[in-house]
Amino acid sequence: MKMTRILALVSLMASALTVPAVRASEDSTHVGDIVAVASGAGKFNTLVAAVKAAGLVETLQGKGPFTVFAPTDEAFAKLPEGTVASLLKPENKEKLVAILTYHVLSGKVMAADVKTMKAKTVNGKEVSIKVEDSKVMVDGAKVIKTDVVAKNGVIHVIDAVILPN
Repeated sequence: MKMTRILALVSLMASALTVPAVRASEDSTHVGDIVAVASGAGKFNTLVAAVKAAGLVETLQGKGPFTVFAPTDEAFAKLPEGTVASLLKPENKEKLVAILTYHVLSGKVMAADVKTMKAKTVNGKEVSIKVEDSKVMVDGAKVIKTDVVAKNGVIHVIDAVILPN
């Protein structure tokens, strides 16, 4: 009888600990900044490493709001062999910053607000956004998930790394 009560208490405590975590992830007021959300997703390890190497962590943790077109690890893997390693070198920081800031827009643009258009990126160049048959393309990269909310903006997941001209 005593063992049953202990197991019931442990089970109740475990439930109490996990329920608030689920609620917190559903409540946008408890969502982290863009860097925290990307880090916690587990599929943006290369992007997060690049953001760190470029010295952009503090910027993307800032007030914003930002819209980030975030390439997955698989998207980075599509680049020619050695490209990522080369970009992460200190001597290529300027080029890395240019590429990463090409993936970022000022302001929070949710999927419902997207239309075929050109949009100015944080690096000053424009990306081409095309909406067709409920599919969205950003400079040829397919948007595979939308509206990943962060406290300082939104992430739209893309299947390729986009490069400024």
